Amino acid sequence: MNDFDSAFDENKLPSGINVLTILTFIGSGLGVLSGFWSYFKSADNLANMEAMVNKPEFEKFPEFVKKMYSPEALDLVRKVDANKLPIAVITILSSFLCVYGAIEMRKLKMSGFYTYIVGSVVPYIGYALFVGIAFITSGWTAYIGIAITVLFIILYGSQSKFLVKK
Repeated sequence: MNDFDSAFDENKLPSGINVLTILTFIGSGLGVLSGFWSYFKSADNLANMEAMVNKPEFEKFPEFVKKMYSPEALDLVRKVDANKLPIAVITILSSFLCVYGAIEMRKLKMSGFYTYIVGSVVPYIGYALFVGIAFITSGWTAYIGIAITVLFIILYGSQSKFLVKK
């Protein structure tokens, strides 16, 4: 093996970190789009939900549909609409924190892992502050989001052996 090949192997990005960071870039891009989308569509979501509840045929809907339009769910949507700017800012900034953390981890820096964790957890804290803890536990989509967040932190943690403190 020549010097060029050995130098290339030393600087090679581990495949686990490579895959995770690419998925983070995709997810964070979707997070930025979600932040803008929720900001601009918040009032429409509230109006549509209130219109649905006030329809005469609403009483004929199955119980699981009625639960999605419960007074508690309607109250959550009202709180989200009232706090749409801080929620959008938190969502967008935390997505950028995750991207920055992923970029740093691609440079094999441990600080990127910590930045990623902050970017992943901050939205849940922000939502709890502005909307209430019920938003975080409001349904299966929230649970899937929490599960993905925890999964990525665990997976990045398993790759931390390749990261150095710089």
